[in-house]
Amino acid sequence: MNRISSQLATQLSLVSLDGRRRPEPPALVLVAHGSRDPRTLSTVHTLVERVRELRPGLPVRLGHIELNEPLLPDTLASLGTGDAVLVPLLLSRGYHVKRDIPEMAAAGPARTRVAAPLGPHPLLVETLHARLVEAGWRNRMDETTRRSSAVVLAAAGSRDPQAAVDTGRTAHLLSERLGVPVVPAYASAAKPTVDTAVRALAARGRHRVAVASYFTAPGLFATQCAEKAPWIASAPLGTHPAMARLVLHRYDQSLATATATEPALASA
Repeated sequence: MNRISSQLATQLSLVSLDGRRRPEPPALVLVAHGSRDPRTLSTVHTLVERVRELRPGLPVRLGHIELNEPLLPDTLASLGTGDAVLVPLLLSRGYHVKRDIPEMAAAGPARTRVAAPLGPHPLLVETLHARLVEAGWRNRMDETTRRSSAVVLAAAGSRDPQAAVDTGRTAHLLSERLGVPVVPAYASAAKPTVDTAVRALAARGRHRVAVASYFTAPGLFATQCAEKAPWIASAPLGTHPAMARLVLHRYDQSLATATATEPALASA
């Protein structure tokens, strides 16, 4: 019944009040990195479905940078010369956002825009907070407990300094939400590591340390970081409802920017 309702809503959304068919909106192409872990692919597919449920009538596609099909160039080729907004399923600026995705987009026939990465954004903080609470974090704690508590925000890592700026901004927002220090740490390509961050917090008297998984889906890095937690570790961001809302926000934001600055999507 839900599927039938969604299909009916999709059909109705494409028809204007005078009975004429509205032009189809630019496709939303969710761009995932790709992973050999089957849990990652399953998570991404579920997120795609949640985006579709939130916005009936919007063409939503999936493309991977590597490792999984469909690869982004194949997804873009299937769109022909249509319009599309590429929303990276990435949490900060870095090489993939600045180089890989734009170059793949430019090589295809579709008229494309690349939206901002998902982070930093308050909806990510909402998701991180929810995942920590699921893992056992308590918002109400006495002052002694609060003074001994902290969080390590475990991210993938990048050599791009702007990626660290973005992750640091998320850590700051999460710290404001929790009322305890939040220290960014990385699985690779950047410092500090999760181990180093945990030891540094312990040296400051913060022995009740949680690891917040700042990964979009389960995988090797998320598992390795969680294993370093001296107390609790939260699950990756995954398919939390706020994630689908954030994907659509980045799509809408990109279109609004295009409307304000130019009459149409840029041709690749």
